[in-house]
Amino acid sequence: MGRLVAIVGRPNVGKSTLFNRLTQTRTAIVNDTSGTTRDRQYGKVEWCGQEFSIVDTGGWVVNSEDIFEGEINKQVSIAIEEADVILFVVDVQNGTTDLDDKVAGILRRAKKPVILIANKADTNEMGYQAAEFYGMGLGDPFAISSVNGSGTGDLLDEIVKRFPEKEEEDVQLEEIPRFTIVGRPNAGKSSIVNAFIGEERNIVTNIAGTTRDSIYTRYNKFGFDFYLVDTAGIRKKAKVNEDIEYYSVLRSIRAIENSDVCILMIDATRGIEAQDVNIFSLIQKNNKGLVVCVNKWDLVEDKSQVAIKHFEDAIRSRFAPFSDFPIIFGSALTKQRIYKVLETAVEVYENRRRTVPTSQLNNYMQEVIGAYPPPANKGKYVKIKYTTMLKGAQVPTFIFFCNLPQWVKEPYRRYLENKIREKWEFSGTPVKIFMREK
Repeated sequence: MGRLVAIVGRPNVGKSTLFNRLTQTRTAIVNDTSGTTRDRQYGKVEWCGQEFSIVDTGGWVVNSEDIFEGEINKQVSIAIEEADVILFVVDVQNGTTDLDDKVAGILRRAKKPVILIANKADTNEMGYQAAEFYGMGLGDPFAISSVNGSGTGDLLDEIVKRFPEKEEEDVQLEEIPRFTIVGRPNAGKSSIVNAFIGEERNIVTNIAGTTRDSIYTRYNKFGFDFYLVDTAGIRKKAKVNEDIEYYSVLRSIRAIENSDVCILMIDATRGIEAQDVNIFSLIQKNNKGLVVCVNKWDLVEDKSQVAIKHFEDAIRSRFAPFSDFPIIFGSALTKQRIYKVLETAVEVYENRRRTVPTSQLNNYMQEVIGAYPPPANKGKYVKIKYTTMLKGAQVPTFIFFCNLPQWVKEPYRRYLENKIREKWEFSGTPVKIFMREK
């Protein structure tokens, strides 16, 4: 099961800078203003051979200080419920504030590992000021600087130590596909789940206890046999006093990490939005299969082929460079083409497990490489001599052995991937290309 770390704290303490530092990205965390979507940032962190997901909870801007305080408390409450480890960020330069004390009080009562981070300790002298935060009762504060990276290595060591030990699964799940339905709020996730399992419920069996917050629903009718990776957000309405969008992101992370194929729901009445792209990027980072379902197609007036083509092009352009995935237009309410969604998800699952014989792969790829060899670099020519498909990999993975692997750049890797996709059916699944020295 995936591990989840949440960053909490009041604004302007450096949460987004810390997020960028730990994920080694330059993702811009834009402060939310009135009328804009409150997108959440999440990413992957690798440290000492371990990988975990991290979520930034920052970016609240509202007019009233009272509402502001209440929204911060909502985020902290949700983070406590969902995360395995909580990073509580404070500002060593400004010291303790009333809001910091209130958040600390909530965290002290939580039964979750909390790491207190005294950020903005850009010099050694500032690091000594972190002693002020011992009064919060959350243990030793980590004096770090998200800007220059000071202390972040020790922080990552501590995060890894705080993760709970892996527990044996209570239930042994059969080797059948695991499908997860994800998407932003009000895209129709609950409706399509109800459409899937709403009939003949006696043949749907729940297997609970595998993970702390996931429920596997066995779906074995109409010739299908798979698990729907279900979360609490699908089975019951989120609490009224919780931030629905942030809650859905945390649930999506959990669900995606426990799935083989993700069915991404997009609202046809609203089109492709930033939150859809964010969830797609999370699916890509976790190397999961993808089926895009454009829901609420019954509410769209123009259903012509031109409109469908325009919608498909918009989706693929926003998800580029990965564009080889199926798109299905349907309606959970009228059950229009929802079983086509299931059929396609099964096909994507089979594509993920597809293997190509080495002899066929080499015969085809030598022709492809001969027709368009790798570009020369500084007078040196790359010679690809042998190709094989890695067995037992999570996604289809191809190894190309050559004399100068460091000179094979990303455009040529994409060329090889596209040629592989033209020859064999890998729609909906990521394909990895690696160059190794022969």
